[in-house]
Amino acid sequence: MYVVFEGIDCVGKSTQISLLKEYYKDAIFTLEPGGTKLGRHLREILLNKTYPISKKAELLLFLADRAQHFEEILKTHQNKLIISDRSFISGMAYAKDFENDLLFALNSFALDKFFPQKIIFLKGDEKLIKERLSQKEPDSIEKRGTQYFLSVQNKLECVLDFLNQNIQIEILKLNARESKENLHQKIKEFLQ
Repeated sequence: MYVVFEGIDCVGKSTQISLLKEYYKDAIFTLEPGGTKLGRHLREILLNKTYPISKKAELLLFLADRAQHFEEILKTHQNKLIISDRSFISGMAYAKDFENDLLFALNSFALDKFFPQKIIFLKGDEKLIKERLSQKEPDSIEKRGTQYFLSVQNKLECVLDFLNQNIQIEILKLNARESKENLHQKIKEFLQ
């Protein structure tokens, strides 16, 4: 089974994934962008850029990462439990300036139509995002601020609705304000 965690920065995806590592010791844990050697280079370019990159070029770099991640990680381990910190869904949400149909077609190509069966979406409110962003050293995307992240979160929800009409997936939406223990319990129940 291929399971993905989705949500903007600071909603607790990493915390929940680390809790699952204790529970699913044989699972393959990965992330996007940056789950492969090429992906780590592309992630560095995208998150710490010191020069402007056009929106199309940025989208294509993320798609290059995704295609490599599919070949090296997803395709190789498709008969195992794969748990990923983000996926093409985030890619579609962050590429806010492009149409969902185009993004879905490009991502379908990059992934050879290998989509997650289950999605765990952690949603945060404005106060939570502000609190958590203020506690870390921001990368180039985090420097865009709280309002930017709220708009991406809205787009994430739109993408999930779009996907629900186009592919078979199960989605668990959770309030990121809940205790990490409650969230962990709900996630384990969803995965079983």
